[in-house]
Amino acid sequence: MMKRLKQYLSTSALAPVWAAVWNLVLVLVCYALCRVLYLLENWQLLRGALDGGAGNLLRGAWAFDASAIAYTNALWLVLMLLPWHGKERPAYHRALRWLFVVVNGVAVALNLMDAVYFPYTLRRTTSTVFGEFSREGNLAGIFATEAVRHWYLVVAFAVMVWGLWRLYLRPRLERRRLVWWRYTLSLLAALAVAAPLTVAAMRGGFTTAVRPITVSNAAQYVARPTDAALVLNTPFSLLRTLGKDVFRVPAYYASERELEAVYTPLHVPADTAAMRRKNVVVLIVESFGREYIGALNRDLEGGRYRGYTPCVDSLIARSVTFTHSYCNGRKSIDGMPSILSSIPMFVEPFFLTPASMNQVSGMAGLLGAEGYETAFFHGAQNGSMGFQAFAQATGFQHYYGRTEFNADKRFGGDRDFDGTWAIWDEPFLQYYCTKMGEMREPFMTAVFTASSHHPFAIPEEYEGRFASGPLAIHRCIRYTDMALGRFFEAASRQPWYGNTLFVLTSDHTNMSDHAEYQSDLGGFCSPIILFDPSGELQPAMVDKVAQQIDILPTVLGLLHYKKPYVAFGIDVLATPADDTWAVNYLNGVYQYVKHGLVLQWDGTRTVGLYSLDDRLMRHNLTGKRTEQAAMERELKAIIQQYMARMTQDRLVAR
Repeated sequence: MMKRLKQYLSTSALAPVWAAVWNLVLVLVCYALCRVLYLLENWQLLRGALDGGAGNLLRGAWAFDASAIAYTNALWLVLMLLPWHGKERPAYHRALRWLFVVVNGVAVALNLMDAVYFPYTLRRTTSTVFGEFSREGNLAGIFATEAVRHWYLVVAFAVMVWGLWRLYLRPRLERRRLVWWRYTLSLLAALAVAAPLTVAAMRGGFTTAVRPITVSNAAQYVARPTDAALVLNTPFSLLRTLGKDVFRVPAYYASERELEAVYTPLHVPADTAAMRRKNVVVLIVESFGREYIGALNRDLEGGRYRGYTPCVDSLIARSVTFTHSYCNGRKSIDGMPSILSSIPMFVEPFFLTPASMNQVSGMAGLLGAEGYETAFFHGAQNGSMGFQAFAQATGFQHYYGRTEFNADKRFGGDRDFDGTWAIWDEPFLQYYCTKMGEMREPFMTAVFTASSHHPFAIPEEYEGRFASGPLAIHRCIRYTDMALGRFFEAASRQPWYGNTLFVLTSDHTNMSDHAEYQSDLGGFCSPIILFDPSGELQPAMVDKVAQQIDILPTVLGLLHYKKPYVAFGIDVLATPADDTWAVNYLNGVYQYVKHGLVLQWDGTRTVGLYSLDDRLMRHNLTGKRTEQAAMERELKAIIQQYMARMTQDRLVAR
């Protein structure tokens, strides 16, 4: 029956029209199958999207799939419906078949590859990915590794591409039997109908009042921002973010005075004490999420949870940490601006946007102006992830990467390279400690580790030493924890150790096996640890909200820094507990933590309000708490200040 139907459709007078409809339906089916595979691949993270039924989710998915298909198949559609009877030749339609299968095969591949990347970002990939990995030379190996590991997705890709080729409907009209004027008028009419339908599909609606849908519109079809990824598709996310203005200044507040009265990132210290000239050492540990740290999770698993970080647990017992601490982004390139320059990630990573060309400072630049020697360390290939450029732009005087490590004959050179990303953490942290011993005090340094990263390998000599856990990353966390322990052991023997303030945090979180860390907010739970071996900072678990962007102002506060500076965070130690807060951005929704609550705001309205005690975020309190109005007002001010300063180049104190 199917064969007869295809024969009829391909030989009737309107064969090009039926072929267009048939083939576009095939693509819709492929997108639907990709979404099912996306869900199954990320079941632990996305299964909650189905709790309220699939109807609304599917309506949203249809809109975004139709838009992506319209964009990617517009040329093919025009060529198929071209009202020129001379095109009805086998060679012409063979070329169209190849165009159709290649374009849509790429779309299928993007969707399936993004299913593997999602756990690391909790969102669909956007066009900034091209800048993020533009300097990496190891991507082919990573893709090959993941293709083997996720062979079933490769098989699914092959089956779908085969299906697109095999089931493709090709018009089989004989030109000599065509009545040219009837054929021409028929296809002109088809184009007249197809054109507005295609534009409507691209825009996401038919009426002129409908704005073209964007990535942020996906949030309206789901209860949790994380689940917006299931509504979207990757081709759409890439296409709709290419060349787009990332930062748009909202008009929540009509005047600068009104805005400044609610929130300002300009800090004007009133401290009269003499500045402490302590060394500052910032350790940014790859993927070192709060979930993995036993000392920060005493209530997990009924008190039986021990975590994977005995060395860091010991450090925490001598440090200041916080009951609620968060990162401000989900990628490594989000972590560096947040931690070192107090710039959170809103919409897209800061230094992948045009705003990265603004004048910008940070801890290194501010302390460098006070006579500090500053250096940034990252064991990857120099220039990787854009870290070297950002370090230079924010005032680091020296940069030490894989090149400098290899040139130092005291260390193992490329024998210590992990084969994918960077020098293994243990030798590179020892190198870091040694180089600081050669710097002039006071100094400010930062190191970005790499080993606790996909593909989750550890050095060969440690195979079998570190027990694996439920997740592939767990043994890497154990290895990195050991490397950190040895770093502090070596540092404790250095003459500069007693006059140093250490800050330890993660760039972002990673894989999770506990439900509370798989929630919209749980995916941002990072440790913030302040350690002062001199004892001037008394160890404590402080009952406050803290975030990465608080690190810069908090460190400057501890040093009694005197000059004005711009930082979007606060000095969390000098701020009353009820006034501490955190903010992050996920799939078009801002999350604002304060007063024991987390507010979710989509730019125009509150879509969720949850108690921090509701760790699974199941009970929406929107409209039920008096704090909501004040939180909305404050969050609007933070967003408007951020967008205005990004677009007006006001990221340093004038």
